[in-house]
Amino acid sequence: MRIPLANSCFLLAATVAACYVVSHDVTAQGPGRAGESAAASTTPRLPDGRPELNGTWGPPGPGRGAQLKLPDGSICVTNCADLLPPAAAGRDGGAPAAPGRGGARGAPQRNFPKYKPEFLAKVKELDEGQVKFDTALKCQPPGVPRIGPPAKILQTAKEAVFLYDDLNGPFFRVITLDGRPHRPVSDGRTYLGDSIGKWEGDTLVVETVNFNEDTWLIDNGAFHTKDLRVIERLTRTGDKLTYQAISYDPAVLVEPWEGRVRNLQITDQQLDEPLRCEDRDLEHVVNGAHHDNVR
Repeated sequence: MRIPLANSCFLLAATVAACYVVSHDVTAQGPGRAGESAAASTTPRLPDGRPELNGTWGPPGPGRGAQLKLPDGSICVTNCADLLPPAAAGRDGGAPAAPGRGGARGAPQRNFPKYKPEFLAKVKELDEGQVKFDTALKCQPPGVPRIGPPAKILQTAKEAVFLYDDLNGPFFRVITLDGRPHRPVSDGRTYLGDSIGKWEGDTLVVETVNFNEDTWLIDNGAFHTKDLRVIERLTRTGDKLTYQAISYDPAVLVEPWEGRVRNLQITDQQLDEPLRCEDRDLEHVVNGAHHDNVR
């Protein structure tokens, strides 16, 4: 399986080389109100007055050349803070741990969806058999919100196109902004769902439905049903973009699951055509050990 350095990936216990581990999560360090006001006043806008989201967006900090070797021997290319021991480990304030084995250091995965008691056994089964059951390990689209924020946005008054350079290859989503409703379910359910958007002030709000059931919300067996509904919020302030996704699936979740806030910045880098994803690892797997893929 081809894994680009700029993306997160699974670390399988196999006879092949380990994948690179990258975290897209960053610690939010918001500026003061005066700074926010100044940045908002310099936020580029389209002729219709909406914030301009056009551009390539990447995590703050050093570029792809800054590599860090983690304690487990894997390599982090960017946004490494969440993978380092142990100062940052408790910043989530005791969020529920995943039922699986946890992160790259063996610590429990934080901010895991809270499932109803009758589904915990299924989550555990999927987690322990992740190498077998996780379609993201078989070059399939990772789904929403697992795919994370877009790497590039193309925006007009009528639609926004999200482009992704994911570990499984290039993907895209078209978000309509002209007030049309969702497509009927009879048109089919897909990995990335059907998305429509609207503006709430300077925030683009994207609602996505009509998913198939072949993807997970996150690692460690976090399955969902066909009735999953995901709300994403994107807000540009100056050259910064904040992104957060909330997943609603009341049939299996105790409460909506709020993903971590992702902080991005505009960049002059362009997306390159990635290599084709090929599944070459799974036939060499020795056991089911895996690490969290914190996208």
